[in-house]
Amino acid sequence: MWRRSFRWAALPHLSSSSHPQSHQTPRLQNPNPTTSISIHFYNPIIPPIKNPIFAIIPKSFSSNPTPDNACNQDDAETVKDGHLFWRVDTVMDCLRHLGSNSAEAKHRLEQCGVLVSPELVAEVLSRLRNDWSAAFTFFLWAGKQPGYTHSVREYHSMISILGKMRRFDTAWSLVNDMRGATHGGPSLVSSQTLLILIRKYSSIHDVGRAISVFYSFKKFGLEVKIDDFQGLLSALCRYKNVEDAEHLLMCNEGTFPFETKSFNIVLNGWCNTLVYVRDAKRFWREYEKRRVEKDVVSYGCLISCYSKASNLNDVTKLFSQMKELGIAPDGKVYNAVVYALAKSRSIDKAKDLVKLMGEKGIAPNAVTFNSLIRPLCKFRRIQEARMVFDEMLQRRVTPSIRTFHAFFDVLKTEEEVFELLHQMRQTSCKPTLDTHIMLIRKLCRWRLHDSVFRLWDQINESGLSPDRSAYIVLIHGLFLNGKLEEASKYYEEMKGKGFEPEPKTEEMIEAWLAGKVAAGKLECLASESGSYSKEPLEMKSRNVQNKTRFSRNFLKKPETRSITRECGYSFGN
Repeated sequence: MWRRSFRWAALPHLSSSSHPQSHQTPRLQNPNPTTSISIHFYNPIIPPIKNPIFAIIPKSFSSNPTPDNACNQDDAETVKDGHLFWRVDTVMDCLRHLGSNSAEAKHRLEQCGVLVSPELVAEVLSRLRNDWSAAFTFFLWAGKQPGYTHSVREYHSMISILGKMRRFDTAWSLVNDMRGATHGGPSLVSSQTLLILIRKYSSIHDVGRAISVFYSFKKFGLEVKIDDFQGLLSALCRYKNVEDAEHLLMCNEGTFPFETKSFNIVLNGWCNTLVYVRDAKRFWREYEKRRVEKDVVSYGCLISCYSKASNLNDVTKLFSQMKELGIAPDGKVYNAVVYALAKSRSIDKAKDLVKLMGEKGIAPNAVTFNSLIRPLCKFRRIQEARMVFDEMLQRRVTPSIRTFHAFFDVLKTEEEVFELLHQMRQTSCKPTLDTHIMLIRKLCRWRLHDSVFRLWDQINESGLSPDRSAYIVLIHGLFLNGKLEEASKYYEEMKGKGFEPEPKTEEMIEAWLAGKVAAGKLECLASESGSYSKEPLEMKSRNVQNKTRFSRNFLKKPETRSITRECGYSFGN
């Protein structure tokens, strides 16, 4: 059914010559022949797609001819990139499947013979961003290699990884290292370094420590500017601590005078992060009370809030008010209005507004077309969504992840999922971890376990790394489908990487493990004596669960460092 409804006359079908039967990965030569290295490449055998859902989308929309010298430069860059990817794959092969065995990982790294460079460190840390133990082991090893010194970029990447995994004591040790405590050089700590930690504390809703880090600017010899204060507000609002951010803004008028940008950050938190219409309206009135001027960003935030809340009347009213005040709408405002119209099934009016954007000199982007495609897919008007997608390509607008996600949402069969996923990999818009999580959840609902495992393996093969959300979705889906042994295996793997399990999932797994232990003891007693008493073993089973809950609460606690904050929310003297 999908293939019939998604066949486009405007776009050519893929020919079988474009997809050879065998996809062999070229074997790269070892630049260091004295070192023996074993690298495993994944060579998937994918049959050619006879009826693609989408035609292949070109990676570049440039129609200009390429000069000869540019071709030579491209060839040189290809060779350079190939050598870099070989070194990255070598390092990843050394760190794979070692868990917390850092000694073995260091030994493998010492024997691999890879030359360390900033590009190599950046790429490896990017791939290991969800495995802090392997990333930190590699980071320490790379820093000791001759001819290489970590720059601010590598320090920031590692601090971000550690903060994401709540290893704050270790992150602070790197900050002290950047300060010059170990190498004796000039301090590398900047406001961006501390803002990374502020964001990570905000992500776990530890507002007190986030504010305390802001207090430490002077401790590191940094001048506190209004941009830094706005960075603190932005970090708090991004992770739903909007009420604290508003209180912080209002308490520090003397130190950081009110600005439109500061108010817009908090308004955006109410409007787009939380989508609380009542609080957004309340804070909107604060602009006039505090005599803060509203700009196009302010109107864009509130219009977006009304649009997400499906309040079309307020959207059109505020849009007209902008024009009366002489505030020219920008692309974000137009996109929000287009989305509101499309959600209310006024597709023709939404398309007319897209045409008006072009007449006003504002080129529609991927967000504009997604504002049409997503509601159309939700209403199951697939043919019209395909027509919008066709227009998107004709205007040379590259589809985004959300474009494909909208179509993934309406797929009905396993074949369609992997067809569209394969075609997506042929474009410049590669599948992300969120794409895989979305499809794993869908395939678990369909009880297609082999396809779930196939998709999970493709996460690592595509250079991504599973995070906590990916593990939770996989474990929960397998457990509910009766795949208890497999769910338990991935549960232990998740804990080995330092991810905190979801309480509901953890209770299910621990209860099943406790029942499994009790059942095993019952079988042993039955085989030995031929009879057994259930009551003592049931008591032991409950004791196992209680002990597990106690240890679980202890292990959940992140690394902490005590910071004293004496002035509350005010930064004044």
